[in-house]
Amino acid sequence: MRGFGRNNGLLLVCFFGFFLVFLAAQALTGQRAYNAEQQEHGEPTVELVDYLGEGHFIEATFENWESEFLQMGAYVLLTVWLRQRGSAESKPLDEETPQDEDPNEHRDDPHAPWPVRRGGVALALYRHSLSIGFMTLFALSWLAHAVGGAQEYSEEQLAHGGSAVTTWGFVQTSEFWFQSFQNWQSEFLAVASIVALSIFLREQGSPESKPVHAPHAETGS
Repeated sequence: MRGFGRNNGLLLVCFFGFFLVFLAAQALTGQRAYNAEQQEHGEPTVELVDYLGEGHFIEATFENWESEFLQMGAYVLLTVWLRQRGSAESKPLDEETPQDEDPNEHRDDPHAPWPVRRGGVALALYRHSLSIGFMTLFALSWLAHAVGGAQEYSEEQLAHGGSAVTTWGFVQTSEFWFQSFQNWQSEFLAVASIVALSIFLREQGSPESKPVHAPHAETGS
């Protein structure tokens, strides 16, 4: 178990130490906020288990996941072609990297992943599987945001004498796109920040930073 923890520490801490704890905190505080709104409108409150199926929780959760997966997928693709002089997040300006190598040259490597050894369609998909994975998660989160948002939006409309909307109807509202764009812009601000700050600032021991002694003009980590 000690070896498992050492070999998977980053994933374990991020997922179990932060993600699940913060998700649980979101659910607990979200339930309280939702029930407070329900009481203000003379509507019944809900238990925690029931709250997890409410549009209030689903919308808030997936509109954030959506922006995160969009950010990561777009960043994976942008770093294939674009460079930033001096940034630890960029590939070198004029040098080839191991990521640029043709995987077909490694088909006989017994330790290469199965798609590399197989070639053909399997390799064609695998060589872009990281961006495909992120964009698939983005699309699923976008859909869940739309479904949960339509439920929440409809409840608000009905509470004020309006009419409920379908998922497609909600997607066509300015409210849906306001929720999306306010998250998307913040994610790309974060990306721009790490790209720019890693030119001049350092964090010893982190693979996201250049060596502390590296000159500002040096590109790549």
